[in-house]
Amino acid sequence: MTPRTPEIPGIGLLEHYYDAVPRPSARAEDFGPLTLFVREGAGWPFYARPTPGHVGPVSPADVDKVRARQRELGAPEAFEWVGEVAPGLRAAAEASGLTVHAHPLMVLAPAAPTPAAHPAVRMLGADDPLLHAALVLPHLAFAAPGTAVGAAGPAELAAEIGARAGDGRAEQVAGRIRRGETAMAAAFEDGLPLCSGMHNPVGGVTEIVGVGTLPSARRRGLGEAVTGALVRDARGRGASTVFLSAGDEDVARIYGRLGFVRVGTALIAEP
Repeated sequence: MTPRTPEIPGIGLLEHYYDAVPRPSARAEDFGPLTLFVREGAGWPFYARPTPGHVGPVSPADVDKVRARQRELGAPEAFEWVGEVAPGLRAAAEASGLTVHAHPLMVLAPAAPTPAAHPAVRMLGADDPLLHAALVLPHLAFAAPGTAVGAAGPAELAAEIGARAGDGRAEQVAGRIRRGETAMAAAFEDGLPLCSGMHNPVGGVTEIVGVGTLPSARRRGLGEAVTGALVRDARGRGASTVFLSAGDEDVARIYGRLGFVRVGTALIAEP
C-alpha cells in the first residue's frame, strides 16, 4: 500500500462518511457489530457495514443474521467496509459463503491541481433531458468490467435506455441533485452519453462513484475527463476531501494521474 503523506486525510474520516451517507435515505437496523441500512423509497439499495465504535470480532453467525434479514426484505446480500477498519470481517463474510472483492481506496491529494475542462463533458441538472440516459449507461459499463474496449456501443445503450424507461431512477437522482446531495457529470457524443459518474457530498467530504464508460468508447480518456469534472465541481462546492474506490489496479493508475493517492482498501462482499 502506498504510504500516506501527512496532508492526506485518514481512513477515520472516510469511515464516518460511509456511515453518514445512507442515513438520509435509509433506516439503520442494529445487528450488534453490524448495521444494515434499508433504503426508504426508490433508488439503489444500500448495504450492511460495521457498526461505528463496536469493539470485538465479527463472527460468521453475525453475517448470517444480516443476510437472513436482507433476504426477508428482498434486498441484495451486500456488505461494504474499509478493510483496515474491520480486518476480521473479510474472514467472517467468506465463512458465511460470500465472495469478497477488494478495491483500492484513494483520496485526492489537497495539493493536486484541479483538472482542466473537457469539451465533451458537462454537469447535469435535475431537469436535464439526458439524465435518464446517463444513469442507464453504468449498467452496460459495469457489465463488462475493466479498461479494454468492448462490444457494447450506442445501439446497445439506446436499447437499454428504452428498456429502463420509467424505472424511477432519474426522478430519485433529480431530487438528490436539487437538494445538493448528488452531482452528476457525463461525456456526450451525438446525443448519447459515453461516460458518466457522480459524487455525493456530505459536509466537507464527497465520494466519486459510478464512473463508467460505454465499452466501445473506452481508451479515449473519457473516464479521466468525467472524474476531472466531478473534482472541479466538488472543489467548487467547498469539499475538502474527495475520495473514490478504483475498480482495479489499472483503473487506480488512471486516478493516480489526477492526484488520487491510495490510503487503504475498500471491500465489497456479495453472494
